[in-house]
Amino acid sequence: MKIAATIALFCAGGGLTRYYLSGWVYSLLGRTFPYGTFAVNIIGAYCIGVIMELGLRSTMISDTLRIGLTVGFMGGLTTFSTFSYETFKLLEDGQFVMAFTNVLASVAVCLLCTWLGIVTVRSLA
Repeated sequence: MKIAATIALFCAGGGLTRYYLSGWVYSLLGRTFPYGTFAVNIIGAYCIGVIMELGLRSTMISDTLRIGLTVGFMGGLTTFSTFSYETFKLLEDGQFVMAFTNVLASVAVCLLCTWLGIVTVRSLA
């Protein structure tokens, strides 16, 4: 029960962070491209690399906190379902180049950011 409560609490925080962070990014860059979703997914990819590496390679993050942060906070923060919908809408609207750019950039940059998160922690060890 403790883990479920931790996940629920952290998920709420991740969802609120996604809402405010993506809104801020959209206010800066506009809505011609899913910039807000792209930004939270990149940040989430980096953070999950850091959290998992710290949680699995050290005692800095307990198992309960690691699960709360990854399943809860990162689950509430990152937005694959929103990414899928926004990409579909771009395709439906005939914006094939933007849709392709969104898919390619999101996958490539998120993988890069996950790797950077892992490398960050390993370089500190």
